[in-house]
Amino acid sequence: MLVSCPTCSKKVEWNESSLFRPFCCKRCQLIDLGEWSNEEKFIASNNPNNDGKNQTLPDVEDIEAILAQQQQDFFKE
Repeated sequence: MLVSCPTCSKKVEWNESSLFRPFCCKRCQLIDLGEWSNEEKFIASNNPNNDGKNQTLPDVEDIEAILAQQQQDFFKE
């Protein structure tokens, strides 16, 4: 089966010997990865709390404080 490379639209054979499928080559695969990591591509969310702005992630100290408050001993030494 032939598919189009999502990056350059070159026709690619979809089979086990196509190492970078659905991409035609490593270069196109890395271009796509870069677009995702730069947030040029994203999966839309129906989350009402997501107003389209980047939400800040908690600091490591905040996470450790939350885990320390847990009742279970799973995360405690």
